[in-house]
Amino acid sequence: MNIDKANAALDSVYTADTPETLAQAYAAWAATYDSETASLGYLLPFLIAAWLTRHVPVGEGPLLDAGCGTGLSGPSLKALGYADIAGLDLSDDMLEIAGSRNAYSELKQAMLGGPLPWPDGHFRAFFSTGVFTISHAPASSLHELVRITKKGGHAIFTVRDQVFESGGFQAVFDELEMVGKWRAVEASPWFRCYAIAEPEALVRTFVFEVI
Repeated sequence: MNIDKANAALDSVYTADTPETLAQAYAAWAATYDSETASLGYLLPFLIAAWLTRHVPVGEGPLLDAGCGTGLSGPSLKALGYADIAGLDLSDDMLEIAGSRNAYSELKQAMLGGPLPWPDGHFRAFFSTGVFTISHAPASSLHELVRITKKGGHAIFTVRDQVFESGGFQAVFDELEMVGKWRAVEASPWFRCYAIAEPEALVRTFVFEVI
């Protein structure tokens, strides 16, 4: 069953203990990622468009899909009128699939948590789903993502419940606010990120304005 395979693949990415093993896990999963996450009812790459359209007028850009994976968000946003979308991911295999969707203006391989290959204030907004989760990008990644987002732009991203406290996300939120880098705009309630399986897997969506 796709659900069984998807659960096994999820286990492999959640238990990765280094960036290298995480990249290897996604390389092994890339070819079947879309169908297997669909079998779980994975909502986030599509649902994030609702928050983005609420805060970023159609036609404004560029936008960054931070941790774009196979690029599931790109076609939805392109259909809604957003034409200038960049993607980054740690997995070249996932980026190759993202490129085949013809929805991204550029794709770059980079690791969240390290330096990113764009200048200060480059993006109108960044969005990210399923990246701030178990064994994935650290909360400290937000500093660099905010750096490459212009003043008046937006940070729109989900955080998994299991890492929100243990990963120190609130501390990073507070630090960025205290030093005048952003202000909170909205936060969703906790909700399921899979419509069919994994009922205990909860996330929140956060929106900040970069200042």
